Amino acid sequence: MRDYLQRDQAPLSSEQWAVLDQAVVRAAQSVLIGRRIISLVGPFGAGVEVLPSDTVRSGTLGQIDLLGEATGEAIGIEQRRFLPLPILYTDFWVHWRDLEASAQLGTPLDIGQAVAAAAATAQTEDRLIFDGRPSLGLAGLRNVDGRQVLPMSDWDLEGRAFADVVEGVRVLTAGGFSGPYALVASPRLYANLNRVFDNTGVLEVEQIEKLARRGVFATGIVPESTAMLIDSGGQNMDLAVGVDLTVAYVETSNLNHHFRALESLVLRIRRPGAVCTFEPSTPGSGERLSACARRAG
Repeated sequence: MRDYLQRDQAPLSSEQWAVLDQAVVRAAQSVLIGRRIISLVGPFGAGVEVLPSDTVRSGTLGQIDLLGEATGEAIGIEQRRFLPLPILYTDFWVHWRDLEASAQLGTPLDIGQAVAAAAATAQTEDRLIFDGRPSLGLAGLRNVDGRQVLPMSDWDLEGRAFADVVEGVRVLTAGGFSGPYALVASPRLYANLNRVFDNTGVLEVEQIEKLARRGVFATGIVPESTAMLIDSGGQNMDLAVGVDLTVAYVETSNLNHHFRALESLVLRIRRPGAVCTFEPSTPGSGERLSACARRAG
């Protein structure tokens, strides 16, 4: 393990570190949604602070030719930016008496604080993925410029969610995004999908999963009236990792031990049109529809 984590200064045995690492990973996996649908690249290393991010031109078609001499439009880069890799972290403490009790009695060390810190850091990661970080110039899936926006029906009514997803698939397909798609919704909207659809004996979410083959997910990170359909293939976006989730030792204070669950990463969206958000209709909301969505309509 790299020295920057200062693990050699921590009063933990190698066995305790192994237990801690496994618990941290399990806790994060139980929370994370973004990583379930977006490809990861890296890790690039703790010292990497920025990475290039290209916006790729959409709508380019391949050529058909016997000799390979036909000229056509090549896939090009519309814009190149260099995005910072922010550090996401949550601190926690281990009391010196808990360490002594574990050593004297041979009982497992209580790692509840570490698990809670890992879960909090994982939630922060999803918040970065979906909401971005405007203060750092980072956009998320819900607010990236160039995404497609469709009016949301009342998902409290049977069949409306399925109809919206059908329209979302149509709009994404018309824009050149062929899937597979993932649907992400707030817990309340997701709960609405778990009802029998149109007297078929099949849940509405099961019907939607036939269209969103990458999966249907709920996350409390997004607002209650939020849902989005995403073609999250690597040609459209990825999650660039500098340091994957780990635990570092910080310091000792008043005999107690200060640790940190941390990671560094950034969402890189190459083709913003691969994201289709459903938003409640409000006065003037029609003006926010993307050009691609309007053409598809």
